[in-house]
Amino acid sequence: MRLNAPTVLPTVFISIGSNIDREHNVRFAVQRLRQRYPGLVHSSLYETQAVGFDGDPFYNLVIAFESELNVQGLRAWLRSIEAECGRDRSQPRFSPRTLDMDLLLFGDLVTSEDGLELPRDEITLNAYVLKPLAEIAGARRHPVLGKTFDELWSEMELPGVGLKTIEFCA
Repeated sequence: MRLNAPTVLPTVFISIGSNIDREHNVRFAVQRLRQRYPGLVHSSLYETQAVGFDGDPFYNLVIAFESELNVQGLRAWLRSIEAECGRDRSQPRFSPRTLDMDLLLFGDLVTSEDGLELPRDEITLNAYVLKPLAEIAGARRHPVLGKTFDELWSEMELPGVGLKTIEFCA
């Protein structure tokens, strides 16, 4: 008789952002994720100015949980949650949105195929992604760069970046 080795589920990190009915949509997204993954961890909620276009400020945070879904299944499920909030994917990339849920990390998977890039570039480009990620996974290492997220945050240049912490109970 052969015993099966325990399955190790990948820890995934999701960034969530909204600048249309942002409190409602962010809360909705966190609640939908928590229904499936009750042990999830989330960062503080941050308010930031729109990047790449003139628009209302965004609410942003990062969520972490272990998932039984494969990467494409998880991505499809996140898109279905966005659609429930009225996300219109036909709009330009840099435009107002009801809900934006981006898969940042899927375990240590490194890939760039089928329109999916992991780890996501925004981790090292945007303070509103890196700060909350470092908050909940500071000692974790970026799968390509090898530096911890705390190290990457300490090295980030922040000219004109404003991250305002917002009171949030999901």
